[in-house]
Amino acid sequence: MDKDGDHRRQADKDDEQKDGSGNDEDQDKDKNGDKDKNGDKDDDKQDDKGGRKRWPIVVLVIVTVLIIAGGIVWYFLTRNEESTDDAYTEGNAVGIAPHVSGYVVERRVDDNDFVHAGDLMLRIDPRDYVTARDQAQANLDLAQAQLRSAEIDLEIARVRYPADRQQSQAQLDQARANQIDATREYNRQRTVDRRATTQATIDQATAQYRSTSATTRQVEAQLQVSSLVGPNIASTASTLKQRQAQVEQAAANLAQAQLNLSYTEIRAPQDGRVTRRNVYVGTYAQAGQQVFYLVSPDTWVVANFKETQLNRMRIGQHVTIHVDAYPGLKLHGHVQSIQQGSGARFTTFPSENATGNYVKIVRRVPVKILIDDGIDPQQGLPLGLSVEPTVELK
Repeated sequence: MDKDGDHRRQADKDDEQKDGSGNDEDQDKDKNGDKDKNGDKDDDKQDDKGGRKRWPIVVLVIVTVLIIAGGIVWYFLTRNEESTDDAYTEGNAVGIAPHVSGYVVERRVDDNDFVHAGDLMLRIDPRDYVTARDQAQANLDLAQAQLRSAEIDLEIARVRYPADRQQSQAQLDQARANQIDATREYNRQRTVDRRATTQATIDQATAQYRSTSATTRQVEAQLQVSSLVGPNIASTASTLKQRQAQVEQAAANLAQAQLNLSYTEIRAPQDGRVTRRNVYVGTYAQAGQQVFYLVSPDTWVVANFKETQLNRMRIGQHVTIHVDAYPGLKLHGHVQSIQQGSGARFTTFPSENATGNYVKIVRRVPVKILIDDGIDPQQGLPLGLSVEPTVELK
């Protein structure tokens, strides 16, 4: 029985050894399988690394191709366009200043109000100018009265001076006749026998002779004066012209007084918006002192293009304008004119290129662009805004 037991235990050991060797073979197979799997995983990892290294190159190539394509498209789309960001809106900003001095008694406008041509904006105290107008009117009435008097004097002079000359001539004839009689009597009394006359008669004849001689000389002098008919009439006519000049001067003074009175009402010279108001009721406004600006609704663009951009630019070409302050606003206009000279040429101190070292600088030339449409008339377009015009070259 012991032998049978030993044989059984020996058989069991052999079986266990066989099972162990079988397990070892299975373990070797599992290890080999794991090695194969790890090898496949390493190959996959290497493939992933190679693919990752290729992706940036592919992306770079695609981006480069897109940039080149975009550049080509942009070139063909913009080759007939010229634009600049050195451009600003411009317009007429009229400075409003009173013609006469005085206290402001009424103000009808405020900042940024829109006014039409002829609208009353300010009123200056008119009382001083009403007084000046009335005084000028009185001076004109006086000058006109003096003119009428001078006209009458001229009519009288044209009749009186010839009549005075004729009267003086008649008086001279009479004086000479009297002088002849007195001379005869004087000579007769001087030659007659003393016993046939008396000393009183001789003295009387002498006195009569001298009196008629003096009268004759006096009348001759009067005749010389009255003979100046033409000069006397001319003098009266000159007085008339002087009175006429005085009337004209008085009329001019009256017109100036009326004009000064009208200047007490400051009215809008054109349509526009009130800007930079610095006047209030009660302010003493000096003549010529600027009280506010009036910006007209007419607006244009001054674009300072480089001189290298002017080769194909012509008057009348269409322009698209973008305003920095209003990104959604798109304006349309056209080239109105190109300044005949760069901005550097018209500066206060132009450059002297003929002296010292010379460095070439690209000049800019102002181009005036009129805005055809796109501006809201209710809002307008402020002056001095930055814009970017694009000129479509033909």
